[in-house]
Amino acid sequence: MTTATATTTATVAEELVSFCKAGRYMDAVNALYSPDIVSVESMGSETMPREMKGIDAIRGKGQWWADNNEVHSATVAGPFVGDDQFAVYYSFDSTFKPTGQRNVMEEMALYTVKDGKVVREQFFYNPQHN
Repeated sequence: MTTATATTTATVAEELVSFCKAGRYMDAVNALYSPDIVSVESMGSETMPREMKGIDAIRGKGQWWADNNEVHSATVAGPFVGDDQFAVYYSFDSTFKPTGQRNVMEEMALYTVKDGKVVREQFFYNPQHN
């Protein structure tokens, strides 16, 4: 692990977690994500593809989530830092507005950092809580 890479990754990781703990997810995207970000979900649909590319697509995904979910509580733990990657644990107690269904969603997110920006995020879900 090179010190410069680890420092940059750790700095980005701490900033992202700080934004997320404050509920400022879109601010994290705007401040820390590369314009060419790639986001990968565990599954996709016709309306929400599994893989999305570009900052505008990621902003749209985040806005859709915010518009369609009422968050009752959230837990953000981490970051867990490696060379050019870090992981964050999330748990959301939320209600999906279109159906009124409330559930707890747990996920781990793996972020890849290059040149001080997040260039890739990938989400892994706990199937017992989703």
